[in-house]
Amino acid sequence: MARSLWLTGDPEADALLSDDLDALLIGMTLDQQVPMEKAFSGPRVIAERMGGRFDVAAIAAMPVEDFVALCSQRPAVHRFPGSMGARVHQVCQALVAEWQGSAVHLVEGVEDGAELRRRIEALPGFGRQKASIFVALLAKQYGIRPEGWQQAAGEYGQDGFRSVADVVDEPSLQKVRETKKQVKAAAKAARTPAS
Repeated sequence: MARSLWLTGDPEADALLSDDLDALLIGMTLDQQVPMEKAFSGPRVIAERMGGRFDVAAIAAMPVEDFVALCSQRPAVHRFPGSMGARVHQVCQALVAEWQGSAVHLVEGVEDGAELRRRIEALPGFGRQKASIFVALLAKQYGIRPEGWQQAAGEYGQDGFRSVADVVDEPSLQKVRETKKQVKAAAKAARTPAS
């Protein structure tokens, strides 16, 4: 099934994410403390700087300081190119060591959504929330839907505009941003003692 993701607004970056599960996983890795579009554009920038192809094995084989330097070139791949470049390098090394160098092997052959989330959660930098969002993204937009994926994705498996899993165009991106703003405001209000 042909996929056509819209996560960055950049047709070339989105085409790479649509065609390459490794690139999508690394976009998810980068998705913290920067706008979503910046995070998911990162794999295309990395690919361009490495000769035009997104290559997990080549990244994993590079000395980490060389890869961080590549991520730090202007414009930097992330707001924190040092720590996030090192994190991407770690994820690529984990894919090579555990999953034959491919996110396809990470998601194939799982018994259920809970196993898929456990596999993702075992990657460097993927806590429960990020793993749950990635399960939802795989299911909603990539068609990878093992039994029980909605339970594994938690609230992100529901209908609505909660995360990157629900972004299909600019209006849905704005709805996700509004939802996140409301959730943050509610959490802040819950922490603030009543006067």
